[in-house]
Amino acid sequence: MDFSRKNIYGKVGAMRQLASVRRAVLDDGKGRGMRIVDVNNGGKWSFTVYPDRGMDIGEAAFKGMPLVWLTPACGTAESYEPENFNWLRSWGGGLLTGCGLLNVGGPCEAGEAHGLHGRLSHLKAEEVNTVSDWENDVYKLRVSGKVYHSKVFGEVLRLTRTISTQLGSNSLVIEDEVTNLGYKESPFMLLYHMNFSFPLVDDGAYFDVPEHPVTPQNAHAAAGLDDWDKITAPEAGFVEQIYYHDLPAAANGMAEMKLVNPKLKLALRVAYSRDTLPYLSEWKQMGQGEYVLGIEPGNCIPEGQANNAAKGVLKTIAPGETVRHKVVLTVDELV
Repeated sequence: MDFSRKNIYGKVGAMRQLASVRRAVLDDGKGRGMRIVDVNNGGKWSFTVYPDRGMDIGEAAFKGMPLVWLTPACGTAESYEPENFNWLRSWGGGLLTGCGLLNVGGPCEAGEAHGLHGRLSHLKAEEVNTVSDWENDVYKLRVSGKVYHSKVFGEVLRLTRTISTQLGSNSLVIEDEVTNLGYKESPFMLLYHMNFSFPLVDDGAYFDVPEHPVTPQNAHAAAGLDDWDKITAPEAGFVEQIYYHDLPAAANGMAEMKLVNPKLKLALRVAYSRDTLPYLSEWKQMGQGEYVLGIEPGNCIPEGQANNAAKGVLKTIAPGETVRHKVVLTVDELV
């Protein structure tokens, strides 16, 4: 369909007839009182942004078909429990969970105690803004907000996130700027924990990527290395497998992971800025009810701040420095 301004002119009463950005507040359950922003780009992507969860993205669908895995804690606005693995009590899954900004991976001691995957996903955004309007001949839909990760005598970090799409597009774009507003260097870890599930993730789906180094996280993952790229049916008692991918960048500087589902004739592409997100983790969890595939670009490996430092791969951010990241999600309809 032609979604140009020229073709649409005079055919609709209001643009929300075709595409919309709608702000609301939840009124029931664990998430009562939590702000959400529903985005519908005109029949392809629809998704929900959570300003009160670090500008995460929860529910998401393509042409009405759910794409993501949701946990029993879905939509929760419960307070952060940093001890050990208690992050899992209030993790909702969804299209995007931000992990960081000081810790990604398991709990660790690194100057202070850090819980699983850090506190980013439990921080409330400020200056949340929504836009839906024509930009030249393209109708853009955009949600943005600022998230402050700060502590007296500690880090003063700000994440500014913009999530955008356009009318009729099969893509959505996540653009982040992380700035050190403090006066001393800070550890800096960020991982885009994206969680895909049935019906996109199903027996017979597979990854289609160029040949590249694949490293299992541990011996258990190594035992399944030959099948890292294959999706199987749910298995009782399945134990997660994690693989690290060193994918090459294209001429535009973006690396890309593609998941193909031949039954649905769909392919999901996750592209990310390879220079600032040098790692991609695959979280393969084929358990019953815990049937989820994580495709997770990051600037670190998800093994905790202390282990990243010990391996010499821990990123830091200098006073006044800004680091930019970009992730593009695209669903292609195959012929």
